[in-house]
Order: sequence, then C-alpha cells, then structure tokens
Amino acid sequence: MTNDERRYVHGYDARESERLEAQASSVSDLLHADTSYAAGSLVLEVGCGTGAQTIALARNSPGARFVSFDRSRSSLAEAEAKVRASGFDNVELRRADLFAMPFAPRSFDHVFVCFVLEHLSKPVEALVLLERLLKTGGTITVFEGDHGSTYFHPESDAARKAIAAQVELQHRSGGNASIGRALYPLLVKAGFASVRVSPRVVYVDGSRPDLADRFTRKTFTAMVGGVRDSVIEAGIIEAAAFDAGVGALSRTAEPDGVFCYTFFKGVGITTVSRI
Repeated sequence: MTNDERRYVHGYDARESERLEAQASSVSDLLHADTSYAAGSLVLEVGCGTGAQTIALARNSPGARFVSFDRSRSSLAEAEAKVRASGFDNVELRRADLFAMPFAPRSFDHVFVCFVLEHLSKPVEALVLLERLLKTGGTITVFEGDHGSTYFHPESDAARKAIAAQVELQHRSGGNASIGRALYPLLVKAGFASVRVSPRVVYVDGSRPDLADRFTRKTFTAMVGGVRDSVIEAGIIEAAAFDAGVGALSRTAEPDGVFCYTFFKGVGITTVSRI
C-alpha cells in the first residue's frame, strides 16, 4: 500500500471515535436489520475500527463467529473494550493490514466490509483479495456511503463547498467519498456473482430530533467539520468559507431543517474456487 492508502482522512482521535459511535447508533437498523449470519458461520469483518459495527454484528448473529481486524492499535484497543463490556464471546480481534492479510485462502464463510473501500485507491484489488478468502458459496456484504447523494434544506452553496472540500481531501488521499454508487461494477469486476445493490436512505426532518442530533449533527456535519485543519492546510478552501459551510450544515439539523443521505449495501457470492 502507498502512504496515501494508509491515510485515514478523518483521523483517530477521541472526536472521531465519538462520531463513529453516533453514526453506528443512528443507522444501525438501516445497515444491520437484514444482515445476519447462520450459526456456525465464520465471518471476517474488515477494518473494524473502534468496533462500532462489530457490536451490531455480534448481537445480530450470536451463533456465528467473527474475526474482526484493523491496522490501528488504538482502534483495536477501543474495539476490544467495547466487545468485552458488551459480554460477547463470539468475536476475535486481530491486528492486520487489508493488503497483507494473514488468513488462509478459502477459510471464511462470509466477509463484511463497512466504510472501508472509500479510503482505498485500489478497491477492486482489495475485493479480489477478500474473494480469495471466501469458501465457494460464501458471501461478501459491503456498505459504503455516497457524498453526492447529500440533499438538505435550507439549501446552501457554502455547505456544498465545505462538503466538496472534504471530498477533494479524500480524493487526494487516494479515496472516493462517492464510491457507494459504484458498488455494483466494483463487485462484478472483482469476480463476485449474483451481485445485488440496494440504496439505504437516511431521511431526517423536524419530526426526528434524535436523528437530527445523532446523524445530521454528530455524524455527517461532524465528519465534514473534522477535516477543517487538513483542507485549509492543503489549500483546498479558505477557513472562513469552510466555517460558513459547516455552520450551514449545522443549520439543517434545526427543527425546520431537512437532511438526506444515501448509503448503499452490496452483496455478492463466490461461486468458483480461485486461489
């Protein structure tokens, strides 16, 4: 992997950990309501981070066994604390790199990937590596967002510019913040069969103040706002313009505001054993 591929644009500080927790709690049903694995299944969770998705996976499939890995020691330590506090005994945490995984070919029944491909400059290559770990008939489940699907009221050019700045920063780091729309061709190109992709829309208005707080304010706006220093230092946008944009995004979380964002869930099957 290149240095750019190793760069997680959102950082690893406490603020980002809190944002991931807000995101997981606000869209858990949207992502996990129809994601479960049969008892006895061995499932690989790729890039588990601080364990925000790990807990939902373990809860939904208590009879399955999970191997959840990440390259960040600090994230893994936090994930381990979450798993231990939740009392789950069906999760094994490992430190590993996606492009140098220490797992045997055809050793997993299923693979789960959530918000990982967006940070890679070579997502197809990553998917090919993951396909090789699956037993014939095994499945991959991938979740990704798409910043191009962001709609809100009140409309704001300033907010659009702040979002665009974060998208550009991620692009310069080798990633793609709008990768959700490309899941179908990516999975097909990687060799998966029976690929199905479905949109998962988060719609927030004044009737859901809890979701406005957890998703609009503490997930999406916090994500954009969290790259402030990086986008300014990179010369992508001026400080005043960025701050105005983040302020406009926060405005959409008010009682008369509306915010809409689309995640995409992709599922594919391994049909031919290729080692």
